[in-house]
Amino acid sequence: MGVAEQATLFASDPASSGASRRSPLAARMRPRAIDEIAGQDHILAPGKLLRRAIEADRLGSLILYGGPGCGKTSLAEVIATVTRRRFERTSGVLANVQTLRGLLAAAVQRKALDGSETILFIDEIHHFNKSQQDILLPFVEDGSITLIGATTHNPFFFINSPLTSRSQIFELQPLSEEAVVSLLRRALTDPRGLGEEQIGADEPALVHLARVCEGDARRALNALEIAALTTQRLPDGRIHLTQAIIEESIQKKAVVYDHDEDGHYDTISAFIKSVRGSDPHAAVYWLAKMIHAGEDPRFIARRLIILASEDIGNADPRALTLAVAGLQAVEFIGLPEARITLGQVTTYLATAPKSNSAIVAIDKALDDVKSGRVLEVPRPLRDAHYPSAERLGHKGYQYAHDFPGHFVDQEYAPTTTRYYEPSDQGYEATIAARMAHWAGFRRKAGEDPA
Repeated sequence: MGVAEQATLFASDPASSGASRRSPLAARMRPRAIDEIAGQDHILAPGKLLRRAIEADRLGSLILYGGPGCGKTSLAEVIATVTRRRFERTSGVLANVQTLRGLLAAAVQRKALDGSETILFIDEIHHFNKSQQDILLPFVEDGSITLIGATTHNPFFFINSPLTSRSQIFELQPLSEEAVVSLLRRALTDPRGLGEEQIGADEPALVHLARVCEGDARRALNALEIAALTTQRLPDGRIHLTQAIIEESIQKKAVVYDHDEDGHYDTISAFIKSVRGSDPHAAVYWLAKMIHAGEDPRFIARRLIILASEDIGNADPRALTLAVAGLQAVEFIGLPEARITLGQVTTYLATAPKSNSAIVAIDKALDDVKSGRVLEVPRPLRDAHYPSAERLGHKGYQYAHDFPGHFVDQEYAPTTTRYYEPSDQGYEATIAARMAHWAGFRRKAGEDPA
């Protein structure tokens, strides 16, 4: 395929072209105006920076970053429509250097001939290598094109810094269930979609479809179309989509799991208690139920971080490190791969030694502070980094590293209360032995706080 042919294949004018009736439902339902874009209020609500720039036609190059089906391509087409710029589209998977040079040369020529502006939309731009990305730089720099790159990968890792520094980066969020349900309802009534087909759907069916599709509008709309096309009409000519029909169409059964009601709270409770109770089999089952039901994986990861400190603590200090790394991995890769990370963290924490000594210690100390037991800081421990500190009695501190074993017996708080009592589990047994050694040293010095 030549450059001209490939450019023609991807070029379009979203302001004038309408999706064919043979096109997938998701393509026919692409938004035509900013207000038709579902979700993304954090960047497109009235008064937000991106919306102001679009409406004022003061737009620079953009990198749109987000998961599949969140609206990156739709937003780029709407921008072209609103700003009345020519829309040229290509892909980081298909385009090569020759293709890029042809598109860029055509854009420069149009601008020189009649002053018309071009938006060059590059889907999956992270697939471009350094040389391909570098070709774009001078054209972005001098304004010959307005680049809109779309990527599912973090642009700060996968796109050259010279290009990201010349572009504004906006992250698109997965669509909420409410936003997807709203899109599905619109598709059932809009003439561009299924509005002329006399199709109705039960609300639980639409909610289940939205939940299963996990914020991916394209997936939800195409699944709705499959359900509509494969369902027999009733005697009165209508098509009615039930939850059973939706489940069969997308091959995924609904799980009793109301996100704001008992199903949600009962399942996360069973999950946490199973991990705390050292039953990895039960814990993984409840994890699978939550993932299947569309629970936010970041919510699960955050709960595991809390558990790592509350129920394991210093019995295995690696638990917190792994749990935090798990959250970072979940945010970076998303589902479905994030299920592997969550499974790893869950099974590790479930089989780790358990101790709640850390939470007992901090809560006991907080109770003392809240009850008014506020202690004075011993003078040797007070700040001594100013000229008059010694005159105020801020002296006498003994630097622990100057003593054998890097330990020195001195008063660190004017109390004999013992807040932290390590258990005999895991690494806390080592901590307990170390603390007992220090206590013995104090006793020999004649100052046993116990």
